[in-house]
Amino acid sequence: MRLMKYFKKIACVLLTVVTVLTGCSIGGREIVMDINSSSGHTLLVIDKKKCNITEAKLYLANYKNLYGDVYGVNLYKTKDASKVEKYVKDVTVDELARVYCMVAIAGEKNIALTDKEKKAVSDAAKEYYKSLSDAERDFIGASQADVEEAYDNYAIAKKLYNSLAKGVDTEVSDDDARVMHIQKIFVKDAEKAETVKEKLASGDDFATVAGTTNEDNQTDVYVDKSMLPDEVEAVAFELNDGQISDMIKTDDGYYFIKCISKLDEEKTDKNKEIILQQREQEQFNDDYNRFVKNADFELNSQLWDSIDIKNENDLKTNSFFTIYNKYFEADDKQ
Repeated sequence: MRLMKYFKKIACVLLTVVTVLTGCSIGGREIVMDINSSSGHTLLVIDKKKCNITEAKLYLANYKNLYGDVYGVNLYKTKDASKVEKYVKDVTVDELARVYCMVAIAGEKNIALTDKEKKAVSDAAKEYYKSLSDAERDFIGASQADVEEAYDNYAIAKKLYNSLAKGVDTEVSDDDARVMHIQKIFVKDAEKAETVKEKLASGDDFATVAGTTNEDNQTDVYVDKSMLPDEVEAVAFELNDGQISDMIKTDDGYYFIKCISKLDEEKTDKNKEIILQQREQEQFNDDYNRFVKNADFELNSQLWDSIDIKNENDLKTNSFFTIYNKYFEADDKQ
């Protein structure tokens, strides 16, 4: 199960983090921020299940480093440091809320860890806690037992996902996942389309014609069946290598397609994985969204707002999830 892939899309998010910021929400529902500040160390409550500030700081310290550096640029040392901090804190609450929702659902379904899984949790916690510096332990305020509890919650969440995703059809055909290598020309004007048609019919090189007429950003692309208008898909995926389509009319304009390779095997195999993940997520979403719709969410915003990470230069830890995967990778592949 690929929980982190389901929860995170780090690479693309980081490129826009300083301009696109999100609030805390789950399943489209905003988290109600009304826990009384006298609630001590409780940060988040989901249907009476409490997440303490220690576990939140553990996630936050890791996300600070996972999200705070792009291609070697420390975003906390830019003019947008405060925006980056807000984003990372929002992501932390969002991730924790997802995990705690899943733990709650697992409890309803009597899903628990086996002795073998508990041993893996314990071993992962021991290794991760040992990796922390004194400054990181001081900031997080966590004991090894606290780290173990965080891993325990994460492992249960992943086990729930696996359980709910069972029954998904794992067979994805080459045709369903097929990725083609094509060149394309798109023009909006009918008269211009006729000019393109005449040039191609006279034997002009497709790429050369595209260079002077294409109104799309790209000519040479790899596409699957989800990436083209229906009218274009129906024609393009019937072409053989080297073939050029006739003019294809759509509501937006006119397309011409040249098939460079009707099947890119490597990209098709990767697309099969993506399609399978989508099927698993859809299967999982039924129970998850049902729970979220009826659950109560509360956040101790005063406590959360009091935490500042942008100036915590001694926080270097980023291995919480990779250490987990080290101990659970074999089980996830089963």
